[in-house]
Amino acid sequence: MGTVAKKRGSARLRVLVQLLVAVLIAPAALMLAGTATAAAHPYDRFREDWVPAPGGVGHIKVRMWLANNGSNKAVYLLDGLRATNDVSGWEHETNAAWLSDHGVNVIMPVGGESSFYADWYAPNNFTNQPYTYKWESFLTQNLPNHLAARYGIDRSSNAVVGLSMGGNAALILAAHHRDKFRFAGAMSGYLNLSAPGMREAIRIAMLDAGRFNADAMWGPPWDPAWLRHDPLVQAERLRGLPMWISAGSGLPGPHNQPVTPIDYFNTATGMGLEALSLANTRSFEVQLAIMGIGAHYDYPPVGTHSWPYWQDQLWRMLPMLKASIGA
Repeated sequence: MGTVAKKRGSARLRVLVQLLVAVLIAPAALMLAGTATAAAHPYDRFREDWVPAPGGVGHIKVRMWLANNGSNKAVYLLDGLRATNDVSGWEHETNAAWLSDHGVNVIMPVGGESSFYADWYAPNNFTNQPYTYKWESFLTQNLPNHLAARYGIDRSSNAVVGLSMGGNAALILAAHHRDKFRFAGAMSGYLNLSAPGMREAIRIAMLDAGRFNADAMWGPPWDPAWLRHDPLVQAERLRGLPMWISAGSGLPGPHNQPVTPIDYFNTATGMGLEALSLANTRSFEVQLAIMGIGAHYDYPPVGTHSWPYWQDQLWRMLPMLKASIGA
């Protein structure tokens, strides 16, 4: 009986020791597991910086998601005409932050409503704007320098991608700064600003989106600045640059599910805007073909001027984007 009691006591001791070990080790294991899981989530690699900017604005907010593998390659995502000052439409409306799970630093500058991401001549006098937009200088000087110094992101091997207004800007920034960008993506852009009525249409759109004066941006319609910012006119500067150019047909598709009157209004507006973009994009394609300049074009059979379709395009272009910048 004494031997049996000893064995039972020894067994109890072993169980007690195992429980004690479990109590001590389990929290550490859970903490490590939690860290590993968190590291896989883009918002655990999220940063927000206020970057010094020219033009009297002081600083511009930039929200970013660092690549999961420590890559030093990045994509700058440019917003549309109605960009807001809180977060980029790319963050608010899409899952673009998850690109950082694929070895690309995702950079979203915030703000720039109706700016075309250009260096303006003067402040917007219609709203008594106290500073002058200097977005081109910011995106090609201040921001790359900041990202390189703080995060080790390459100054010269990145991608720039935008939709609508941002699509124009992506091509123009890449055209004039080939030392900064190795890939450009333009979704639903207006790529033929010299087409009849386009400059007037841009002027009206800017008034509607924030009461901005196009004269403060590029001067009157005959000013050379309009030609400098017209992707079709600047096509030669895009030769040899990998480009993803897309526009939908304007026909409603699976992402259009209108229910309320405002839904139907927005769908109709998106149909018209996308049809105009498609016409501009086709003109751009023809001009580049005549000049022997290559690009990848994507024309889905359905799609309006709206975020879900741009999100689809962003993921479709990812393999080409990564290959182009070496990510």
